[in-house]
Amino acid sequence: MVKKESKQPGTPKTVKKILISQPKPESEKSPYFDLQRKYNLELVFLPFIKLEGISAKEFRKQKIDIASFSAVIFTSRNAIDHFFRMCEEMKLAINQDTKYFCITEAVALYLQKFILYRKRKVFYGADGSNKSMFDVINKHKENEKFLYVCSENQQDNEIVNWLKNNKCEFQLAFMYRSISNDIKPVMEKDEFDVICFFTPSGVKSLFDNYPKYKQNGTLLGAFGTNTTKAAEEAGLTLNIKAPVPQAPSMVSALDKFLAEANKTK
Repeated sequence: MVKKESKQPGTPKTVKKILISQPKPESEKSPYFDLQRKYNLELVFLPFIKLEGISAKEFRKQKIDIASFSAVIFTSRNAIDHFFRMCEEMKLAINQDTKYFCITEAVALYLQKFILYRKRKVFYGADGSNKSMFDVINKHKENEKFLYVCSENQQDNEIVNWLKNNKCEFQLAFMYRSISNDIKPVMEKDEFDVICFFTPSGVKSLFDNYPKYKQNGTLLGAFGTNTTKAAEEAGLTLNIKAPVPQAPSMVSALDKFLAEANKTK
């Protein structure tokens, strides 16, 4: 857990082992495995959080009439899973004309598990950033009432603020919550050169497991504005950030970082 050799964050170093704080991709075609082969790395996948669905009984306390919304905003596949789970538990039929606004194409395509996918009602951002999704929402905001499906403790404040500032009619729908996982068995078995975070809850999980955590030269990456903010507010120094124009995903940000680090050797 604690590195024997303390280096200044940002110092070029040999990266051999990276901890990705998410579940292991199901497909061997995942770009993470291409990255692993390209740089001869060992990637370890360890979810720092687990999601717990909010029951229909608990959801009803939010007094949300799902059927009254003409559009739904999804920023993850988990949000999609829990939205359709909730509709099933509440025996709600979704209007065929409902529009879906998604953060990425991958999230949008996941809707195929639940609906007949038609491009005229499924929209997504061009590069996986909030801004690109806002650009799409902006074209439709006048005529839509938006339901933003999110975690009780993990909604994206940038999205909420944009919806407010742009006078969109919207409501938050909390359908699940994140809980910290026990990551000690994996963290204490090995030392990692890089740890990548994807949510503020992932950062919280690190400190729930290790309240006195010290970075000690470990390189850290963060995906998303809120994750970056949570990490920096926790006193961590970030070496890798995404999405940025040249690196819209964590994989591309790692690729860029590793390529530059190899040049300096």
